[in-house]
Amino acid sequence: MEQYATDTETDDQEEPLLHRGEDEHIERAPACGSSRYGLALLSSYGFFVAYALRVNLSVAMVDMLNNTDASGNTSSSVCPAHSSPERPQHNHKASVYDWDSETQGWILGSFFYGYILTQVPGGYLARKYGAKWLLGLGILGTVIFTLLTPVAADLGAGYLIAVRVLEGIGEGVTFPAMHAMWSSWAPPMERSRLLTISYTGAQLGTVIALPLSGEICFYLDWTYVFYVFGAVGLVWFVLWVLLVSNTPSTHPRISEQEKRYIISSLRNELSPTVDHIPWGSILTSMPLWAIVVAHFSYNWTFYTLLTLLPTYMSNILGFSIQQNGALSALPYIGCGVLALLGGQMADRLRENCLFSTVAVRKAFTIVGMLGPAVFLVAAGYTDCNYILAVAFLSVSSALGGFSASGFNINHLDIAPSYAGILLGITNSFATIPGMVGPVIARALTKNNTIEEWQTVFYISACINLFGAAFYTVFGRGEVQPWAV
Repeated sequence: MEQYATDTETDDQEEPLLHRGEDEHIERAPACGSSRYGLALLSSYGFFVAYALRVNLSVAMVDMLNNTDASGNTSSSVCPAHSSPERPQHNHKASVYDWDSETQGWILGSFFYGYILTQVPGGYLARKYGAKWLLGLGILGTVIFTLLTPVAADLGAGYLIAVRVLEGIGEGVTFPAMHAMWSSWAPPMERSRLLTISYTGAQLGTVIALPLSGEICFYLDWTYVFYVFGAVGLVWFVLWVLLVSNTPSTHPRISEQEKRYIISSLRNELSPTVDHIPWGSILTSMPLWAIVVAHFSYNWTFYTLLTLLPTYMSNILGFSIQQNGALSALPYIGCGVLALLGGQMADRLRENCLFSTVAVRKAFTIVGMLGPAVFLVAAGYTDCNYILAVAFLSVSSALGGFSASGFNINHLDIAPSYAGILLGITNSFATIPGMVGPVIARALTKNNTIEEWQTVFYISACINLFGAAFYTVFGRGEVQPWAV
């Protein structure tokens, strides 16, 4: 505690050094073959697994239902159906279920009821005990329950909901734990690059899981969706355990140059103790609440599309299960590409063009939230123009990739020592859209009309605009006094 007090008192003298990236004066370690970029790639694989396990149910759900649901609504689409090759005969063996639209909404949203429970505990435990095993075991738990999904579905909707809640509990620690790990691994002037590489795995998992799930449903049956991605997750866990360390100091294969570079660049930003957590200052910090509002708002649109886009493609645009997965993945290809490009651009603007961190974060947040809002609303007015509808949805999601270099990594700017805890707090609020968004959207689209979906898109766009405005006013880019 005494050490903490001393460091806090000297914050005024050190802040300019913190804000303008002290590592400019430290010899840089090469990126190629480095341990920090190796961590970025392996964590990207981890987020690939996490999101593949999260979204595969969205596509499988289309094939898990009877042609006529329990409410009597047929599954025919608003727009003319598209031709599709005749299915192989052997793919009719899997069970199908009579779940109405409300039940479907609860099943799709149930993951997030578990996900929200482990956000703040995940950040705290990662800071106190290290992120490696917490993150690894969290995803392993999700893998195991994914493999049990077909059994749970046969037992009933309630069992499936319970399994999805347990998957969410396991996956809830991933982002807070990874943020906590990056607080020890990411030099300030490389944060945008390293974190966007790491978290782009989420988009990659979505991009690959959606079309591949459609193909698996088409040629095999929906149960294999969960078996295939579960096996991929087991491979990742083995690699994670063997190759990753909590900090540069404990990594057995890191070079001395890289270890010195990372530790030196962070020495004025990290708290000297893991025991003291200034909860009062954290919970009353307006820059943190700016991230909370932006994160909540962005995720409302993101989760609405993530869980319901395959349903929209099927019920409105009339695409088959095979076409559905591929087209539902298109929006996330652009999102991943622009997230990576945005990370490179953001760090260059800060380092070479000397833009302030807060200006860069706000600019990328504005583009990453206003752009999606505009094109999402536009997609609702394309009627049955399939090309335009898919194009607008793709552009909407792609522009959201810029927010990865905006509010999404701002936790590390304002409080690197407590980044995992801050991420846990903001992601707790940001999980609420995943819990209620699909339920509200399905409640508003009981008749599956274009007008009903326009309402869903308008709600998402308005929430996005509010979040962007709030963050622009209250967001900050420098280490806060209580976090030094």
